[in-house]
Amino acid sequence: MFSRDIWKEIFETIQKNKLRTFLSGFTVALGILIFVVLFGFGNGLINTFNEFFSNDATNVFMVFRGRTTMPYKGYKANRTVEFDNSDLEDVEKNFPLFLEYLSPRITRQDTVSYKNESNSYSNWGVGPAHQYAEMNIIMKGRYINVMDIKNKTKNAVIGRLVEQDLFGSKNAVGKYIDVGGSSFKVIGVFQDDGGDNEERNIFVPYTTMQLIEKNTDKIDAMVIGFKPEIGYAGAMAFEKSLDKFIREKKYIHPQDRNGIFIRNVADQLRQNQQFARVLQIIVGFVAFGTIIAGIIGISNIMVFVVKERTKELGIRKALGATPKSVIGTILLESVFITTVSGFIGMLLGVGILSSMGERLEDFFITNPYIDMPMAIIATVVLIIFGGIAGYVPARRAARIKPIVALRDE
Repeated sequence: MFSRDIWKEIFETIQKNKLRTFLSGFTVALGILIFVVLFGFGNGLINTFNEFFSNDATNVFMVFRGRTTMPYKGYKANRTVEFDNSDLEDVEKNFPLFLEYLSPRITRQDTVSYKNESNSYSNWGVGPAHQYAEMNIIMKGRYINVMDIKNKTKNAVIGRLVEQDLFGSKNAVGKYIDVGGSSFKVIGVFQDDGGDNEERNIFVPYTTMQLIEKNTDKIDAMVIGFKPEIGYAGAMAFEKSLDKFIREKKYIHPQDRNGIFIRNVADQLRQNQQFARVLQIIVGFVAFGTIIAGIIGISNIMVFVVKERTKELGIRKALGATPKSVIGTILLESVFITTVSGFIGMLLGVGILSSMGERLEDFFITNPYIDMPMAIIATVVLIIFGGIAGYVPARRAARIKPIVALRDE
């Protein structure tokens, strides 16, 4: 029940003991502020890992060739493994239940020029499905298609910054560029959220690049997209089967880790997310420790408060105050200070996180935040324990006999 007299007394007590009240509130506010900020930093770390992998598809294997370090089935060590077009056909034929798309990749660095402008860019020979793996967004024109592959056309898709470098404000689609001494027609311009380096790439049909390079059928790597519905466990099983299949075909020892490399983007993302969550848990424990320290600080201050008011409480009891009313007054004061200070600390913490923006990206923390329900729950928990911290000395004060309290100095 609301009692105007009790609240008036609480405010008078607070006004008379400003330093004590400030120290109590500061301890609480600092505890919840540190919790909110540290927890927000943990979320920012997870954001960084998610953003790092969000620029490309995550249901992808990148299969790279290497150099063997162990002899196997009559083949010597130190042998360079080679991929060719038949490997694409065999993977497609042997893994239809897992496969969503497949693209080869041939990577070169060429000087590209248009009229008086020139620069060096990465030139990639790819298939149509490569767009899905890189998550390229076509701004103008189109991407490489099946007919480009079949007819070995000299068509090229260039990044937004390539167009900007070579063509300025003009539209590049339909124009011809010189790529390493060969003329290519620009059929499309793409953008990529991965950043400037991604938008300075050029994609051409891999069959055209093979034709230019003495009509070879060699490829550098395979980009394999698996069906998302197979899930994480299915992706790991697919990776294992694919690794075994390629090793058997290329005569690579099962224990030779350098013969081929399979980069499982989904597995890397999962591992990094788990690492980030572990760090967040550690940060959470540190933040929780600050709350515990705040609660202990409140308890110590309330013990001092009760000790300071021992004679006053003795007079109250001598005048007929019940133990319940004594506990209620002290407890209400403790909860009030804890509540106000806790929410001030919470709002300051949320404000600090909101003002950070991109300032912590150099420390791998992107857009730090804390969910408001989590912040409120932490604050309520602090208030509850703050109440308990105030209840213990209040209960002790209620047991003091009036005659003993009146003799206190």
